[in-house]
Amino acid sequence: MDIGVLTVPLGDQSVEEAFAYLEELGVDAVELGVGGWPGEDHLDRERHLESSEAREELLAAVEEHDLRISALATHNNPLHPDEERAAEADRELREAVELADLLGVDTVTCFSGLPAGAPGDSTPNWITAPWPTEHKEALDYQWEEVAIPYWRDLAAHAEEHAVDIAIEMHPNMLVYEPEGMLRLRAETSERIGANFDPSHLYWQGIDVTEAIRLLGERGAIHHVHAKDTKVYESKAREKGVLDTADYTNEPERSWLFRSIGYGHGEAHWKDVVSTLRMVGYEGALSIEHEDSLTSSREGLEKAVDVLSRAVFETTPGDAYWAE
Repeated sequence: MDIGVLTVPLGDQSVEEAFAYLEELGVDAVELGVGGWPGEDHLDRERHLESSEAREELLAAVEEHDLRISALATHNNPLHPDEERAAEADRELREAVELADLLGVDTVTCFSGLPAGAPGDSTPNWITAPWPTEHKEALDYQWEEVAIPYWRDLAAHAEEHAVDIAIEMHPNMLVYEPEGMLRLRAETSERIGANFDPSHLYWQGIDVTEAIRLLGERGAIHHVHAKDTKVYESKAREKGVLDTADYTNEPERSWLFRSIGYGHGEAHWKDVVSTLRMVGYEGALSIEHEDSLTSSREGLEKAVDVLSRAVFETTPGDAYWAE
């Protein structure tokens, strides 16, 4: 299992500088933004699609620093009711799949997107309850008339390029928890699976290791984000966890994204790694830094430190004691 990093926090550095820094930290893999909210500081999608020389230079830099590319990232909303915004997100995603194929990368990470609640609406609508009944009707519309047809078509595009689509289960998106992830996969293709980011599951009250088993035993984990969350019970008891306070208003929030080890201890992360191995996942644990209580570099370094003691570096040996 590799320790990886989503390189967005290092966007103020060149590719060479970022790769050298990560190599020095002992990182094995990089996840590179190519559009959407991650941006494309380290990989200009259009330039690398057009230029074989640019692709060769990137791959040479990856090899020089003893890294691999675990995934290309383009998190956006291809189901947005604004047709222009949806078209741009769709173009980014399809081109990310094409670029991944050209680079020999087998995974693109993204969001499921979120439609409006009905034809003609202008704002995405996150439905969290089936009543009043118009909410259930809106949810049925989102799945059956928008999301499933779109993702079936996108999955066919991914199949043509032998690339897996790893969707991050994220609130304010249609797929935000494991059962929704399995539904989308069942309705579309095995090319559709999870970019398993536990940070969004912790605050929803989902047991992360149980979620790994649920998805992993069905082959539905294509990539993993290493990102922690701390729920602050004193605030959660007051207002619950559906918290709209600004992320930088830390004292008022019921939960915060934290660096690895600052939401859950090292023993928990060793359990996460062990459960991933149980279900056959041996890919990257791609650190996504979004901890507002520390700097990007310190957060990355502390995360690498914890994960370096949690990941296994060898394959399982023979169970001689069971023979």
